Amino acid sequence: MSIDVVVPEKDRKVYESWHFAPAVRHGDLVFVSGVIGRGDTPEEEFRNAWVSVGEVLAEAGVGYDDIVDSTLYIVDLQKHAATMAKVKDEFIEAPYPASTWIGISELVIPGARAEIKVTARRRP
Repeated sequence: MSIDVVVPEKDRKVYESWHFAPAVRHGDLVFVSGVIGRGDTPEEEFRNAWVSVGEVLAEAGVGYDDIVDSTLYIVDLQKHAATMAKVKDEFIEAPYPASTWIGISELVIPGARAEIKVTARRRP
């Protein structure tokens, strides 16, 4: 049985070279792979990551308000938590999803400060 992958056109090269889907649909759930943003400042990087999450969600037919769980991997968590919280609130509104924030030492892209992974649900 094959899985139902979600690959926005802009992510096609990553899918083919790194061999992972930006998201996978299973039943009424959408599992979005970790997304890393780019930017000169933490705020710009985090905002870019949340925008990218939204693009993958849209390709899967859902939106930010469909997120039921998020996991945020943040380098130097204590230093960047307030900025991430501020930026996250530009995209996520009440009722808020479950969320876990994990402090880490590094990410796969050198210098990246955060990776965002979410699970969303498709509404009937």
